[in-house]
Amino acid sequence: MLQLESIGRKIEAYFRCSQDIEWCLDEDEFYIVQSRPITTLYPIPESDGKNRIYMSMGHTQMMTDVIKPLGISFIRFLSFWFGENLEDAGGRLFGDISYDLASPIGRKILMSNIGKADALMENGLSNLMKRKDFVKTLPRGKGSINSDTGALSWIIPAIKTYLKNDLSVVEDQIRYNERMISDMEQRIEKLSGDELFEFILQDTKKLKTVLTSPENMKLMVVGGFVSNWINKKVEKWLGEKGVVDILSKSVENNVTTEMGFALLDVADVTRQYPAVIEYLRHASDENFFDDLLKLEGGKAVCIAVKGFLEKYGMRCPGEIDITKPRWSEKPTALVPVILSNIKSVEQTTSTDKFEQGRLEALAKEHEILSRLKQLPGGKGKAKKVKKMIDVLRNVIGFREYPKYSFIKRFQIYKEALMKEAHILLKKELIKEVEDVYYLFFDEFREVVRTHKLDYSIIDKRKEDYEVYEKLTPPRVMTSEGEIISGQYNADNIPKGALIGVPVSSGIVEGTARVVLKLEDANIGEGDILVTSFTDPSWTPLFVSIKGLVTEVGGLMTHGAVVTREYGIPGVVGVENATKLIKDGQRIRVNGTEGYIEILG
Repeated sequence: MLQLESIGRKIEAYFRCSQDIEWCLDEDEFYIVQSRPITTLYPIPESDGKNRIYMSMGHTQMMTDVIKPLGISFIRFLSFWFGENLEDAGGRLFGDISYDLASPIGRKILMSNIGKADALMENGLSNLMKRKDFVKTLPRGKGSINSDTGALSWIIPAIKTYLKNDLSVVEDQIRYNERMISDMEQRIEKLSGDELFEFILQDTKKLKTVLTSPENMKLMVVGGFVSNWINKKVEKWLGEKGVVDILSKSVENNVTTEMGFALLDVADVTRQYPAVIEYLRHASDENFFDDLLKLEGGKAVCIAVKGFLEKYGMRCPGEIDITKPRWSEKPTALVPVILSNIKSVEQTTSTDKFEQGRLEALAKEHEILSRLKQLPGGKGKAKKVKKMIDVLRNVIGFREYPKYSFIKRFQIYKEALMKEAHILLKKELIKEVEDVYYLFFDEFREVVRTHKLDYSIIDKRKEDYEVYEKLTPPRVMTSEGEIISGQYNADNIPKGALIGVPVSSGIVEGTARVVLKLEDANIGEGDILVTSFTDPSWTPLFVSIKGLVTEVGGLMTHGAVVTREYGIPGVVGVENATKLIKDGQRIRVNGTEGYIEILG
């Protein structure tokens, strides 16, 4: 056994992380069959020795990938909810929610918000809170819920917005934000060196204030209120669930669904030119547009793609990590979606698609109001619902804008910072420009200021990153390393079905397409997308799919919102969906009750 222990330690020293080692013994000689990182052993954030509970921010933000240090810095800058109680472990960020859970009021508010983002997280925490002896050991202090978010200042503006019920309020607010971004972009172009870093630091503070301002938040509050009101009242009066899913289709000012329609227009231009389609199957980023221009129809496709990138080029999968390559940096990332749209969507225009959704929403509204009028007191009920639907369609599109606006700013920051990285490369302080991604913001700033860098820091973090990539982050864990898991209520669910959260009503059957990376997407007609998580960058693919299944998510996360607005049945939060569902299997998605059946 001592010999086996020695072998194990040598293997762990070689790989620089804990290993799951398979071995066998034959005639007193040990043979190592396999060695791999222990992905269930997740690193614990550094703590003060007190009992603490950590919640995965990645699960609430629909991005559980490992994040490089510079990306972590920028997420910290904009952390509204957790504030200073944000810790990093295993290349991901976790909110220390100990103080909130120790407070009865904080606990109630926190659990309500978590439930909208991730039902399994809420369930796991609910079970943990039943352990009274453990709860008593949690430290008391100022939690994220009790921090000064200015929430009270949102109420009166929200009431005024509801009463006014005017689409121009949303449009005015978007124009105001766009002017601020344009002004910032003009000012940052003139800066370099330490002045640039100080400007970005101050501008992120300003951005955080803007995003949580009453002007922005009043629209979010009203949208959430009327959505909940309509769903609850219509289910109570008519027995129908989730009617907002249809009523919110093709609303104005939704930058995310508009993006999906815009890329559909690019596909419609592209489908006319066989030579371009063939080229896209093996295109490279280095000469993407130059090579296109040499082909028949290439100029038209170039114009279409560049027009799309001008408005949406700052987006990409995992976009909350500023180090991820943007579409403007890697346009070939859009190719699989363009080709999938060509293959699975009949030639149409975004205007046609939008109008189809608008008419479906209008028809649903007419149907609901007609049915309500047949009830006792029906005229009054119908009048109230009509007002709520009008407000819903005026404001609900705005909920996608705040993230779009700060991702737009992220790209401006990034372009300015990469100029500094190229200077460091020229001075041979770094070996490649992406090396700065492995520095935290203040470290990057110090290197630019002093022109000094201990490169072993970058080497070590690159090694850590490779290890962290293989880890699966838990939804919730304690400071003792205990992983807290939740479970669904399986009552009334067919035997053998996979359970999740119903987020977009309807039932659909089709072929499962298991896609782990957007650039690997190959969607055909009638396919159902099965993936780990989605963020706004996945939206253009939603035009092609018939249903959605994700491992992460809740009622108000990205995939849920967009499936409702596109009218696609969806179930999220399905644990291990990408492993339990095989690519090419026929499945049935029940987006009304929240389960998936594997048909064969």
